[in-house]
Amino acid sequence: MALPPSPPALLVPDWHRTAQGQEQLAALLRRTRQRPCGLIERPVLPPQVAADTASYKIYVSGKSGVGKTALVAKLAGLEVPVAHHETPGIQMTVVYWPAKLQDSNRILIFRFEFWDCGEAALKKFDHILPACKERADAFFFLFSFTDRSSFEDLPNQIARVADDAPRAVKMVIGSKFRTSRFDQYMHTDVPERDLTAFRQTWGLPLLRVKSVPGRRLADGRTLDGWAGVADVAPVLNSLAEHLWHQDRVSAGLVPGPREIKAGRLAAHRRIPLSVRSQSWRVTCPLSSEPVTQKSPSQREPHQRV
Repeated sequence: MALPPSPPALLVPDWHRTAQGQEQLAALLRRTRQRPCGLIERPVLPPQVAADTASYKIYVSGKSGVGKTALVAKLAGLEVPVAHHETPGIQMTVVYWPAKLQDSNRILIFRFEFWDCGEAALKKFDHILPACKERADAFFFLFSFTDRSSFEDLPNQIARVADDAPRAVKMVIGSKFRTSRFDQYMHTDVPERDLTAFRQTWGLPLLRVKSVPGRRLADGRTLDGWAGVADVAPVLNSLAEHLWHQDRVSAGLVPGPREIKAGRLAAHRRIPLSVRSQSWRVTCPLSSEPVTQKSPSQREPHQRV
């Protein structure tokens, strides 16, 4: 299976680094760290940076210990747990992320509601997984670069969680990614060739993250909010891009993968059968005499060309 075309660039890349983007982000920070928000709470923005909000629900799926809670904490600008503790039940975390649309120069605030659940709770209570999947706009499928079994379990995760949600955005995220030879994760159980084969088979976007405790300010205790923004920007921008593209597909503004495939098939069928089945005439480079070749549909099975 060939990789599907990536969604067009709908958001201004690296807009969070511009003066306008930093002004918008400053309104979402409190004392240089991201401002935590509850489920029914939203940040109060000054009139000059007020913008419309687009809300989405994202379910984070993966085996126990791959770093689901650590990833969500990193994205929210919270303290990343250094030791593994099973999440008791469902944990919901809200993250606000501003972005600028390329076509209209309009600023939009994305409200991401991340749902994270412990594996033990999923096995114990039958209602947990349906509640996490209900009306989900996107799914994060996590694996750990230091746990081969979590990578091999991805097909089961995708089939179990997202088979009945064909229009939802699906993204694969590899955690505990080694970025240098001095990294704390000194080995990887998932080589690059396996990642390439997975992308070609499933056609899903794949990101790499390293959910480690964030950088601190001079006092050594307070998290550096601006440094945290730079760390999570690639993931949040990619998520926003795919979700906004999916909204445009659902609204009929742009064709989706199924429509593109159907269009290609229709274009192929519009070619007359006589043209598709006729012999091809090519000129031999060593002679002026035309050489007749059979089209692929006329060749015998296993005939070598």
